[in-house]
Amino acid sequence: MMNQYQLVIATDLDGTFLEGDHHVKSSFYRELLRLRERVMLIYTTGRPTDTVKQFCERGYLPYPHFVMGDHGTHIVDGVNFQPVEHLQNPIIHKWNNGNKILKELLREDVGIQLQPIDPPYRVAYYYDPDVLQEQTVQKIVNAGFDVVQSCDRYLDILPPGVNKGSSLVNMLNYLSIDPELAITCGDSLNDLSLFQTGLKGIAVGNSEPKLLTEIKSLNNVYHSTFPGVLGIVDGLHFYKKTHLFEVQ
Repeated sequence: MMNQYQLVIATDLDGTFLEGDHHVKSSFYRELLRLRERVMLIYTTGRPTDTVKQFCERGYLPYPHFVMGDHGTHIVDGVNFQPVEHLQNPIIHKWNNGNKILKELLREDVGIQLQPIDPPYRVAYYYDPDVLQEQTVQKIVNAGFDVVQSCDRYLDILPPGVNKGSSLVNMLNYLSIDPELAITCGDSLNDLSLFQTGLKGIAVGNSEPKLLTEIKSLNNVYHSTFPGVLGIVDGLHFYKKTHLFEVQ
């Protein structure tokens, strides 16, 4: 029964939900576990879903309802970490085994270096903003893929039209959840797509300056002055959602 939920928190992890001192995080995480039947928790992260699973198993994170890993390209159930096939299959089709094609296409390009991970439906590079060539980005786009750059360090290649924001909107539609119940949280440019959905948003206080520049024109995003989890709680105050929580 998806209409039981009074709130959906769709949050980035690094710099956002994982940011904060142990006491603050523990209190907030416990509340989300207590409210599991009423508050849906979705992780929207650049991290692989296997890493998120390990964090949950080790007690670093509460188990979410869903994980949208690898920047929204890998969507799994948050309990058993199995793919949500209705949402995952169209992404696989769009990706069309792009890993090998892209790595070969960019083999000689300067200013980029493959990250030591091999996600299934994206290709992850580090990049040097002083060396990266504009023609490299154009090559990726011409090949039919999307590019997300963040933190002046990460360059991610995604299936066309697939990102954290698009995957979240598709999930809400799939679950028949009122978009008004959703609040998105993030701190870097790879979270911009969440805020561009028009859903309520919280940019935490430690957000990347380039993200803050981009959200200035968006009236659906609250910029908290507090970092990480404190910023999320502050944003929930702003949106008048803290009545659900004992941690205020």
